Amino acid sequence: MAGAGHGHPLHLAGTSPVHRLPAEVKIVAAFLGVVCVVLTPREAFPVFGGYLVLLAAIWVVAGIPPGWMVRRSVIEAPFVVLAVLLPLTGGGPHVEWLGLQLSEPGLLGAWNIIVKGTLGVLTSLTLAATTSLRDLLLGLQRLHAPALVVTIVTLMLRYVDVIAAEGRRMRLARISRGHDPRFLWQAGATARGVGSLFVRSYERGERVHLAMLSRGWTGAMPRLSETPTTRRDWVAGLAPVAVALGLAVTGWVTT
Repeated sequence: MAGAGHGHPLHLAGTSPVHRLPAEVKIVAAFLGVVCVVLTPREAFPVFGGYLVLLAAIWVVAGIPPGWMVRRSVIEAPFVVLAVLLPLTGGGPHVEWLGLQLSEPGLLGAWNIIVKGTLGVLTSLTLAATTSLRDLLLGLQRLHAPALVVTIVTLMLRYVDVIAAEGRRMRLARISRGHDPRFLWQAGATARGVGSLFVRSYERGERVHLAMLSRGWTGAMPRLSETPTTRRDWVAGLAPVAVALGLAVTGWVTT
């Protein structure tokens, strides 16, 4: 579909070796990298530093500014707030810090959530920054993802801009009628607007689905490309995974 090639705000266009890797290779590498991070014992502190160095090396090759990654990683802020509470609510033994009694298991649990969550977010951002939407869909197809999943993702990406534009028009219409979202007592109008946007999106989806059926749509998206992925691409893409696996094994051995 034409909309499948739309860019997304997390994509940094480029011609680096990382950008040129097939999307399916990067998807598998990102997934296996996150698995390595999750399986690493939380007490293996140096290993997590090794993961970060590995990601930084990929950013250098891909030409991704570290500041760009840091600004967009704030999406994990709610989980960080949750993790900060663990040392205050966990059980003993406790350690004293600035007059506070902090739980040692809680500290380790908070560290575990923050470091693994941060590395997972940074890995996902690296994938998004170096892969366009069309390539992501192509990667899912080549990995033999369920056709229904590919179809849903394709249509979602195709019409997310349309729904966002509809939401902006509704917001401007409310403001032109005196609505000010800064006041708490006007939250009801905002909630009703969200509900109305959902109904409009649902109705639009029904109309689009009926239009596609009337044009002979069979329920499956067409193949975006038939070009096979070379062994060289797989070796190049999975090389960082081999390093991450070595770090994970080191973590298990040393703890």
